[in-house]
Amino acid sequence: MAQFHPTISRESLQGKVIVLTGGANGIGKSLVELCVQHGAYVFFGDIDEKAGRDVQDAVNQSQDSPRARFVAVDVTNYHSVLSLFKIAFSLYGRVDHVIANAGIIERGNWFDPALTVESVEEIPPTTVVDVNLLGSLYCARIASVYLRQNRSKDEDRSLTLVSSVAGFKESPGLFLYQASKHGVLGLMRSLRKYISLPTTHNVRINAICPWMTETAMVAGIEEGWRKANLPINRPLDVAKVIAGVLSATELNGVSMYVEGGRAWEFERNLDRLQAQWLGEEASRSLEMGQAVLGEGMEWAQ
Repeated sequence: MAQFHPTISRESLQGKVIVLTGGANGIGKSLVELCVQHGAYVFFGDIDEKAGRDVQDAVNQSQDSPRARFVAVDVTNYHSVLSLFKIAFSLYGRVDHVIANAGIIERGNWFDPALTVESVEEIPPTTVVDVNLLGSLYCARIASVYLRQNRSKDEDRSLTLVSSVAGFKESPGLFLYQASKHGVLGLMRSLRKYISLPTTHNVRINAICPWMTETAMVAGIEEGWRKANLPINRPLDVAKVIAGVLSATELNGVSMYVEGGRAWEFERNLDRLQAQWLGEEASRSLEMGQAVLGEGMEWAQ
C-alpha cells in the first residue's frame, strides 16, 4: 500500500463550506476544530445536542466571527439530514465538502447463543445499520445535489465517507457494525466511477477506514490494546487524514487505512494485484464485464 502523507494548507480550506455529520464527539469533533482553524465554515450535525453545542461554542470562542454551527440531526431521519444542508446552503449559497462521519458501535448480540425458537421471533433492533449505513446513504444522496450547486466549471467539490478497518477486515462480534461499514465502503466503490463524472455530478468521493482510535467506542478493548503495545490513533490523527483528503484535489475513489496516526491508500493495490489474487484468466473476463457495465445505468432500466 502507498502511504499517504496529508498536507493541509490554509489555502485549501480557507472560506470553504463544509457539512459534517457526527461532529459532537471523537473524530468529528476534532475535524470541526481542525477545519475551522484552517479557515473553513463548518456546519455539523449530531444527535448529542449538549456536546454539539459545547463544541460549537468552544470553537467559535477563539474566532473573530462564528465559523462553526451545530444543528441537531438524527442521521436515520432523511429530513433531519436534509435540514443540515439547507441551513448551510441558505447562509452561504454553496457546499464545498461533505463528510458522512456519524456512526455507532455494536449494541447487543444479534447471534446470541442464548436465543431460543421463542425469543428469535422478536424483531431485533437495526439501529447500528440505520445510523452507520442508512445515515451514510442519506448524506451521500443529499450531498450529490447540494455539492453541484453554485459552482464554477473547475471548482473542486468532494464527499468523504467514514468507514472502518471493519469495512474490509473481519471483526468478530461486531456483526451489524461490520456489515454496515462494509456497506459504507461498498457505497464509495459503487459511486466513484459515476459521481465523479462531468456528465453526472463531477464530485470526488473517498473513504476513510480508521483502526483503533481513542473514542468512547473502544472503551471495552482499549486496556488490552495498550498492554499489547499496539498503535492507536488519536481522533485528531484521523481528522488530519480526512482534511488531507479534502485538500488533495487529485484523489478520487480511494480508501485510506489509518493506523497509529499514519495512513495508507489500498484501493489501487487491490486493482493492480487483481490478476495475482483472482487469477489472470478470471481477472481478464472480470475486466471485460466491468467495461460492458460502463456507468452501470442499465441496471435501473
